[in-house]
Amino acid sequence: MYRAKSLGRNMYQGFTHEMREETQQRVKLETSLRGAAAAGQLQLVYQPKLNLANGTIIGCEALLRWQHPELGMVPPSRFIPVAEDSGLIMPISDWVLRTACLQAKAWSAAGLPATTVAVNISARQILQHDVAEWTLGILGETGLAPHLLELELTESLIAQDVDKVTATFGRLKDAGVKLSIDDFGTGYSSLSYLKHFPVDTLKIDQSFVRNMLTEPDDAAIVRAVIMLAHNLRFKVIAEGVETAEHCRLLREHRCDEIQGYYISKPVPAGEFEAMLRNGVQLPVCRA
Repeated sequence: MYRAKSLGRNMYQGFTHEMREETQQRVKLETSLRGAAAAGQLQLVYQPKLNLANGTIIGCEALLRWQHPELGMVPPSRFIPVAEDSGLIMPISDWVLRTACLQAKAWSAAGLPATTVAVNISARQILQHDVAEWTLGILGETGLAPHLLELELTESLIAQDVDKVTATFGRLKDAGVKLSIDDFGTGYSSLSYLKHFPVDTLKIDQSFVRNMLTEPDDAAIVRAVIMLAHNLRFKVIAEGVETAEHCRLLREHRCDEIQGYYISKPVPAGEFEAMLRNGVQLPVCRA
């Protein structure tokens, strides 16, 4: 069943002995994941976001990492699907959001420049739980100002239940939480939803950004998304920025913010805090 789903659904797949091994590995991974947070194996790293107008850091994205005692660093692409299928995604997400909010609150209390922290929300969370109540509850517990939290939702998620997502977006937006659509341009939903959802930012998927220097079609898509977003009064952030040339072209096309290895890889909280204290600024992006 899992193999058929992974190959695109609407199909069948015969059993093989390799599948038995995959199933055993999946069960072992799920068992280990259940106690990962309590064992201190989960950690958050933070990837800076840069304002292209002045080259300063204006926020970060909190990214989950799992340091398994035997398997080493397990990539999210491997354990997040297991968490979603097993129902572990909610306790793990609760840990992620609470930890990110506490960290952002600590930065704010230390007098550092106002920094928004972005957290990804999965489809399973928003379709099966009251994400607005959950988010606002954690904000209240941690004391983080709502405008310093940004939730990132994928384009394909929005299309699955437009009414529920619209209601959730509305409650969060009214409370002051920032909202962004992640991986924009890779989903299959209608553009009409952009008229109704109170989002703040569109994130251009890194697959377009990375290839924009060599593929004219990708460059055209990047320009079109920036124009579309600005005409709808949204900000735009490009992820996957790896070179000074990426940075230069995005600024030329009036992209608002960038994120990627050209600025910094995801780093522990202490390293990100040092960047804020030192006022890191990229010369190529200065006004």
